[in-house]
Amino acid sequence: MRIASTQYQATMVNALQNANARLSNVMEQMASGQRILLPSDDPVATLRLSRLNREEAALNQYRDNIGALSTRLTQNETALGGMVQDMLGARDLLLWAGNGGNTPADLSAMAGSLSALRDSLLYSSNQRDQEGHYLFSGTASDTATVSYNATAAVGTRYSFTGNTGTQQVVVGEGVTQSANSTLPGMAQLLNWLDSAVATLQTPGVNVSNPATRLQLTTALNGLDTTLSDVNGQIAALGGARNILDTLDTNHSHVSVSNQQAMLALSQLDYGEAATRLSGFTTAVQATQKAYAKVSSLSLFDIL
Repeated sequence: MRIASTQYQATMVNALQNANARLSNVMEQMASGQRILLPSDDPVATLRLSRLNREEAALNQYRDNIGALSTRLTQNETALGGMVQDMLGARDLLLWAGNGGNTPADLSAMAGSLSALRDSLLYSSNQRDQEGHYLFSGTASDTATVSYNATAAVGTRYSFTGNTGTQQVVVGEGVTQSANSTLPGMAQLLNWLDSAVATLQTPGVNVSNPATRLQLTTALNGLDTTLSDVNGQIAALGGARNILDTLDTNHSHVSVSNQQAMLALSQLDYGEAATRLSGFTTAVQATQKAYAKVSSLSLFDIL
């Protein structure tokens, strides 16, 4: 059977192209260190890598959320801790004012200190984060937590203008954590303190008077209730930060495991690649020599 020169040349060129493609592929693998350059190189491993990459992206997002949330919770806890100190100071003053041995001048001086603590609590209640959002207004973060109306009657000048909604942040697969605290009882406490201040500033005030003592007792009881609520929120924030630390550690461990799996699936075995490179190089050289040798032959060489 005779083989046409054009058919022979096409066959040899095709063989050389295939051999050079395999050689180029293994050289590219060795240069990049990656075993899989195209999905067709290993479809099963490519699918597994795709799933691992998606999971790794989700873990990174969870960890970013945890970092931002931890900062927010710490900020809330610090602000609430400051309020606790102010409320303890106000409580001491109310207890002291209830002592029947105080003169009207003493009570007026206590009212001045109590007024400063009331204003400090109002300021702390309306604290904002670095983006200008109110910390304790629930989901109405662009609205002040407590509003003050100077024209209203004493005891009604403060009102809660936020809400008690929670801002949920995703920190894991199906796991969310509240990012905010609310202070629905702070406005009423400020009204009680406002009434107590006005009472203590009344000329000739007498704490033995039943109406005066009722004002002080109401403010003290309201203060204790709010203080208990704020302390409970601080404890909850501490517990939430501990949970977030644990979740972040777990996410970190899973991420390390994913990265090891991805490395095992995609990393090139240089020993095996070197063997293939040597074989492909030899094949290309042999094909080229054979092509050159056969191309130089003619029918006269056989005669």
